[in-house]
Amino acid sequence: MTYLKFDKTLLTNLERSLTKEMIRTNRAGAYNSTTLIDCNTRKYHGQLVIPIPELDDSNHVLLSSLDETVIQHGAEFNLGLHKYSGNNFSPNGHKYIRQFDCEVASRTTYRVGGVILMKERLLSTFEPRVLIKYTLIEAHSPTTLRFKPFLAFRSVNELTHENGMANTSCQAVPQGIKMCLYAGYPELYMQFSKRNTYHHHPDWYHNIEYYKEQERGYDFREDLLVPGYFEMPIKKGETIIFSAGISATPPRSLHKMWDEEIAHRIHRSNMYNCLVNAAEQFYQRINNKQYLLAGYPWFTTRARDEFIALPGCTFIIGKPEAFHRSMDTAIPEIRTFLEEGRTDLQLRGLDNPDVLLWFVRAIQQYAQYASMEDAAQRYGKVVGEIIEFIRKNKHPNLFLHDNGLLYVDGKERPATWMNAMEDGKPITPRTGYVVEINALWYNALKFASELAATGGGQHTANLYDYQAETAKSSFVQMFWNGTYLYDFVDGNYSDQEVRPNMIFAVGLPYSPLDRAQQKSVLDITTRELLTPKGLRTLSPKSGSYRPIYIGGQLERDRNYHNGPVWTWTIGTYVEAYLKLYKHSGVSFIERFTNGLESEMTELCVGTLSELYDGNPPFKGHGGMSFAMNVAEVLRVLNMLKKETENDNK
Repeated sequence: MTYLKFDKTLLTNLERSLTKEMIRTNRAGAYNSTTLIDCNTRKYHGQLVIPIPELDDSNHVLLSSLDETVIQHGAEFNLGLHKYSGNNFSPNGHKYIRQFDCEVASRTTYRVGGVILMKERLLSTFEPRVLIKYTLIEAHSPTTLRFKPFLAFRSVNELTHENGMANTSCQAVPQGIKMCLYAGYPELYMQFSKRNTYHHHPDWYHNIEYYKEQERGYDFREDLLVPGYFEMPIKKGETIIFSAGISATPPRSLHKMWDEEIAHRIHRSNMYNCLVNAAEQFYQRINNKQYLLAGYPWFTTRARDEFIALPGCTFIIGKPEAFHRSMDTAIPEIRTFLEEGRTDLQLRGLDNPDVLLWFVRAIQQYAQYASMEDAAQRYGKVVGEIIEFIRKNKHPNLFLHDNGLLYVDGKERPATWMNAMEDGKPITPRTGYVVEINALWYNALKFASELAATGGGQHTANLYDYQAETAKSSFVQMFWNGTYLYDFVDGNYSDQEVRPNMIFAVGLPYSPLDRAQQKSVLDITTRELLTPKGLRTLSPKSGSYRPIYIGGQLERDRNYHNGPVWTWTIGTYVEAYLKLYKHSGVSFIERFTNGLESEMTELCVGTLSELYDGNPPFKGHGGMSFAMNVAEVLRVLNMLKKETENDNK
């Protein structure tokens, strides 16, 4: 039985099928994304969306969609679907869909009378090229296929409209054409594995709408250029492959290219495999460097997101080499920041106060996976450089005070991951002594002490350990309120909101709290923040609780970290739970993961969205696929596996 399979009852119901999306990437920044019924509902959707660094740092939609038409006895059956003004859908090709599944490649099966046509698609690894494979399963009379490309040539952040600047001419290439609508863009090569006839008749299709953008309060209507159409006959049992890329390819190689790509695809046959597949799709290779994208479709490389997500997206899924490649890329940029203060680097946000501490945490997880000796040899030096950088108060917004704690200024610029802004100011101005920053600091000092001792630097190890003990004593005095931890403390103000940030003081390997305090923090987190999708960002008991992520940009920003669930914090929550309850807590955590498995067939299938509403039914929102969420749930599954293995020994 196919794990990700959808039947015609769901697919022909637009109210349901338009909410379900898919995304596949080439592991180098390009992607293919649309809804399960091939009706684009976001300006970010497209058959081929690629980064063009020569233009800017955003992705660009080249090929928005490709409409197919089945022709028999002169009768035309168009399989495409677009939304136009007035809530009009045309040409309603979804009514011919009988099944969609995406265990390996996304696969749609159409039935038009006696014709059964199967469409599959994937992206070439590390190359900006989409391959779409058509197989005629059944036909009782001569059949012709017509293909009509819809071109955008625009940034994902913009929309296009009919204009006189577009170059609507084309040039013939082997079994296809190439076009470039605007200067600065690469040429788009559209080719088939089979000889075909191309009819050039440029025409603009007006007022195509994207309702997801309309919901978000953005412009949502655009015009797309259809340059003409391709036609070719197809016989029962025959397969035709369409390629769209920014370079030509020999048409005869397309079948081999397809077979080679399919051979190393992960079968998404369960939640774990789905998330492994999603994790690998965040990889972004730029020349010989490797980064981790924060998510899709609009995210770039962000240092905090990368360091939090890296363990779960690499060695946790058996890919330590990917961890090392990413670290080999990140460390020179970190050193550039440490030595020169530069932030104009590919890894965005290296100067955010908590980022270097998340980096150390990623190294600590690698040490747990490999060995302390391996971690010390590979990464001990850079960890020591970071600790000294912080200890000597060289960071522009991370100040080590005499009490051993770190102080940040978050009044004018967000200092933590809760970073939504309004009128240039933080909506959640966490400032002063921030709970997770100081929990990470204490943990980093203890880990750095271990690394130093392992590398033979006992004097340094003792120094870091002494520093850690000072921080530990001050941490409890600063944050403990008798029941849980203040979220931040600034002067005489202690923020009493119940937020998930305090769980890091429990779940990290080194906790400044005693066991009773840890249990008390875990208990209130469980009672007030835990949902089937993860931890809420704010307790429902708060007067500031805004659990639903809806409305225009400003309303959504105000809600962003004040109630909705951010799934990634569940990784540290599970660490805390298993630390305190050990194997007896496994069944509880397993029940929780069931709530996440249902997300594999919701929204963007086979992955996890950016955030979820804080109230039932905990609907997903934001980015279609979010690296930190995917990575931390993979860590949860790995922790459960280890507990089960230990129990069976």
